[in-house]
Amino acid sequence: MDQRYPDKRPAHERRRDFEEIYAPFSPERGAEQAERCSQCGVPFCQSGCPLHNDIPDWLMLAAEGRMEEAYALSAATSSMPEICGRICPQDRLCEGACVIEQSGHGAVTIGSVETHITETAWENGWVKPIRPRAETGFSIAIIGAGPAGLSAAERLRERGHGVTIYDRHDRAGGLLVYGIPNFKLDKAVVARRVTRLEEGGVVFQLNTEVGRDVTLDALRARHDAVYIAAGAYAARALACPGGGGRGLVAALDYLTASNRRGFGETIADNGRLDASGKRVVVIGGGDTAMDCVRTAVRQGAASVACLYRRDRANMPGSAREVAHAEEEGVVFDWLSAPAAILGDADTATGVRVQRMTLGAPDASGRRRPVPAPGQEQDAPADMVIAALGFEPEDFPVLFGAPQLEMTARGTLRVASRCRTAIPGVYAGGDAVRGASLVVWAVRDGLDAAEAIHADLMAKTKAAQAPAEAEMAG
Repeated sequence: MDQRYPDKRPAHERRRDFEEIYAPFSPERGAEQAERCSQCGVPFCQSGCPLHNDIPDWLMLAAEGRMEEAYALSAATSSMPEICGRICPQDRLCEGACVIEQSGHGAVTIGSVETHITETAWENGWVKPIRPRAETGFSIAIIGAGPAGLSAAERLRERGHGVTIYDRHDRAGGLLVYGIPNFKLDKAVVARRVTRLEEGGVVFQLNTEVGRDVTLDALRARHDAVYIAAGAYAARALACPGGGGRGLVAALDYLTASNRRGFGETIADNGRLDASGKRVVVIGGGDTAMDCVRTAVRQGAASVACLYRRDRANMPGSAREVAHAEEEGVVFDWLSAPAAILGDADTATGVRVQRMTLGAPDASGRRRPVPAPGQEQDAPADMVIAALGFEPEDFPVLFGAPQLEMTARGTLRVASRCRTAIPGVYAGGDAVRGASLVVWAVRDGLDAAEAIHADLMAKTKAAQAPAEAEMAG
């Protein structure tokens, strides 16, 4: 049986809208693809997944048509399998580690089957409300309503803890809502997860910025534990002439504006964050850059080009996303870096492009890009977007909490099991890792929930010990 992904909408059709590009698997197709799993003795797919999902077992159940059992097994290790199934770079994780892929026959389409299983569960009412067996009386504050915060909230609420999530935005979901375009992740998919948490008793305090509207100390006084899952929102600077001008558009500003338009909002930007009719150049080679180029295509850009300083083989983004972008008309300019952003302080008119070659490997193991002497040329553009990645903000300053420790990389320092230097304060996700994958944020959220629960239960046990000793005496 050959490898088959869900049917993909034609490029000329999907260029015109923001709908998801894949059709769902039919039950028959889903079972066929799940059946391709060789059930190997050493499941490399499982070790290649940050969540260590029990992939072979739920593939076997799906192949046998035991979909409710497959969902239960999938949900046991992941709080949002249908989201990870859509947006994880499976070609670099589980599917990349699949032994069938290594043998040259095409990996099991793990992500697509994962999505199929959970969508089937939602359709059949198998995704049950959160109903804790008993309330513990403890209260936890979570800073950030992105995947790390939502995952921690689910697990903590299942344990019977009270959970309040504080987020600066007007909608819960973090980058799932404002950073990832609809053609990769329909916002209704995120909204139903948020609704499930609300119906299960999780409280959302939106439009609330910690450090401005409430202090970290106030949250510590109000709650028994605090989990910082605030993500990484500070854009990396472009170090070249013109890189600090207003004519350069930050990727997150651009994607947020596009997603807000998708919610029906009017964006008062005088067209600055709209690619319609423009010659667009995106600088960067990660998944955020791919989101930007593909969004620009759908907004009706006259042309879309992507500059990346290394070659295709060394690109950090998903190879699948690059292929989608190429199908949709994006031109990739490999081994190219910006030497300058042309224009004035308010308007970009182009990019001076420096050609690069690849030298010796750097610390990441990828060959270091080196400028090719005398090889520069100017590329005209009406819109230049910088998608160079993100870093955490200065949380000790932002939260008014100098006790928080930062690493040399500018991330929050944690000790074992997500614990920060402040007692009762935990951290995880991109705030600790730096900009990373959603699946790692989910993993951190689940791990933090277990650590918080264990510490609170230990506190309860310690408080009960003297009374029990007195009764025994």
